[in-house]
Amino acid sequence: MTTPAPPFTEPAPAERLEKVAAALTDNGFEAEVLGGAAAARARVGELVPAGATVFTGASETLRLSGISEDIDDSGRYDSVRARSLAMDRTTRRDEIRRALASPDVILGSVHAVTDTGSLVIASASGSQLTGYSGGAGHAIWVVGAQKVVPDLETALRRVETHCLRLEDERAMKAYGTGSSLNRLLVLHSLSPHYFPGRGTVLLLREAIGF
Repeated sequence: MTTPAPPFTEPAPAERLEKVAAALTDNGFEAEVLGGAAAARARVGELVPAGATVFTGASETLRLSGISEDIDDSGRYDSVRARSLAMDRTTRRDEIRRALASPDVILGSVHAVTDTGSLVIASASGSQLTGYSGGAGHAIWVVGAQKVVPDLETALRRVETHCLRLEDERAMKAYGTGSSLNRLLVLHSLSPHYFPGRGTVLLLREAIGF
């Protein structure tokens, strides 16, 4: 007898992922279903041009897949994260804010994606939300199969009861202070007539991240 998976950790089956990808496409996103983290890492390398200004949102998915390292440490890109960490946050606050808000490419993940093709992203600081919602030239989200939920109500429950607890633990270890649910972004559509190809969702057939 197998032990049931904890809530919100069970990967969605392949057929459901294909339906979610179709719903995302109908909503104006570019959507692809990939085998796993290695495939996503390779695909990101194809999607992001060398020399582009790129902001990587804080994401366990990006860290675990090696994508954060590729962007921020390889020297192939102008990493907004690496550059901003070297700036004085008092005297160059406005410069940091502008750099985070409008990079060529922003990379991250989501906390939930619904069967109807909506993305849900929660944040404590909001640093990544401007780029996601329209500030970046191209937004790319790498999404583990366990993040698929039926609707927005379930998505919010996943954020509040699952993701926040794990992010609070991560933030405490990384920064010495916990996290909080201060901002919430829901993307139903990317208005493809005005911004064709602006947002790409890479759905993975495996669970990764929170």
